[in-house]
Amino acid sequence: MRRLLLASALLLSAPALAAPFVVEPVNITDQKPVFATVESRHIEPARVRTGGTVARVNVQEGDAVSAGQVLAVVGDKKLVLQQGSIEAQIAALTSQRDEAQTDYNRAAILYRSGAVAKVQLEAAQTALSVSANGLKSQSDALAVLHQQLAEGEVLAPAAGRVLKVDLTPGSVVQAGEEMALIAENDMVLRLQLPERYAQFVRLGAPVRLGGADLGGTIAHSGTITLVYPQIQNGEVIADASVPGLSDNFVGERVQAMVGAGERVGFVVPPALISTSFGLDYAHVMQTDGSVIEAPVQRGLLLPQGLEILSGLQAGDRLVSP
Repeated sequence: MRRLLLASALLLSAPALAAPFVVEPVNITDQKPVFATVESRHIEPARVRTGGTVARVNVQEGDAVSAGQVLAVVGDKKLVLQQGSIEAQIAALTSQRDEAQTDYNRAAILYRSGAVAKVQLEAAQTALSVSANGLKSQSDALAVLHQQLAEGEVLAPAAGRVLKVDLTPGSVVQAGEEMALIAENDMVLRLQLPERYAQFVRLGAPVRLGGADLGGTIAHSGTITLVYPQIQNGEVIADASVPGLSDNFVGERVQAMVGAGERVGFVVPPALISTSFGLDYAHVMQTDGSVIEAPVQRGLLLPQGLEILSGLQAGDRLVSP
């Protein structure tokens, strides 16, 4: 009696066996390897706004810049000379205006006392207006000149990384000339797919990265966010968004896996396949409860499990090795 109670307790405490996995055909997305490059969604040129000589270059290739940052300074000696000339004219016109103001004030006092005629007061007022307008004109010209000098600063059009710097100090440049290329921080994975895959490329389709080409904290999968309508050199171009893409190496080539149609196959959990002496086996449960080792040929490791190319058939029940 004591032995029966002990045996019953052992049976109750033993873990229940996991249910066998039943092999069923499923639809498998056919994965094809393609090459992709890490690219910036937009590459903006930083251009010179005024002609002159490059006085200073503040950045080099690889530097991270913010929008509006001064990348270089272009100077024009003629503008500096014009600034000196206009400032001298403003000083002279300021003296003339002050003198005209004094003459007008004196004429106004004399006119109120009846010592001078009204025509003399009007002449003094006209002289004051002419000198004031001349001073304003030169002041506006000086403001325009200051704006031209300010436009000698080459500004970054957007935040990003400097890909190329085309100018060196002492270079003579014209307005509109390209000074540097800036890759914006919005990085994407640009796919180049053979034209025969065009019918399978669609927005939202998953993309898997092959291996750890990009390393670090970069995700191993992403989604297609843009498909370019123009086929170039027999290739379809598409952009995929992958979390964690870095701008350290713009143009870096990596291998990616994209969907190219569907097929029917068998997918099982990888833990149900064992390897012995270089051969893979699945543990198949028979109708009488016995288990045999069936040699199988494994395929790709898919997100939903391990594909089995041969050795199994629909309805087989697999158990853990």
